[in-house]
Amino acid sequence: MSLALDAVAQDLLFREARTANTFTDEPVTDEQVQAIYDLVKYGPTAFNQTPLRITLVRSPEARERLVKHMAEGNQAKTSTAPLVAILSADNEFHEELPALLPHFPQAKDMFFSERPVREGSALLNAALQAAYFIVGVRAAGLAAGPMTGLDFAGLQKEFLDADHTPLMVVNIGKPGEDAWFPRSPRLSYDEVVTTV
Repeated sequence: MSLALDAVAQDLLFREARTANTFTDEPVTDEQVQAIYDLVKYGPTAFNQTPLRITLVRSPEARERLVKHMAEGNQAKTSTAPLVAILSADNEFHEELPALLPHFPQAKDMFFSERPVREGSALLNAALQAAYFIVGVRAAGLAAGPMTGLDFAGLQKEFLDADHTPLMVVNIGKPGEDAWFPRSPRLSYDEVVTTV
């Protein structure tokens, strides 16, 4: 059975795409980031919640502050990527639910009045949105380098607040020389899918 996307799009988004470790110095514009977000904002989430927050690290001063929180193996590539985004989950996402879920505005208080419930839901749904964001970066013809090798507590203190949980840092740009590690294996269909 064929897919609706042609083979070129399948390769761009999935088969040929990998985490980039080097980038050219070609800038990533605000217009590109907006186009990416305007595409991926339609990805499904529970209750249409939108907990993902994106902090673009553009200034040299902010970049320096960020790099000190990255694991040693991630510092050089984060220093030189054209754009770096901090992806976080907004644990107060429920405040927007009446506007985002107008046919069920009571969901805000009915399901998300307690902070631990919100934190769990924000983490899951922002992680979904982060995955859509990475695919959106690829759809823009750019490469993404998502990383979780970092000091999360330090990053939160430096750039966020207690209501925002950091998820990952993503380097973004055109892939540079030797950008890719060899493709790692993936589990096969039979190893993953069970029919009951």
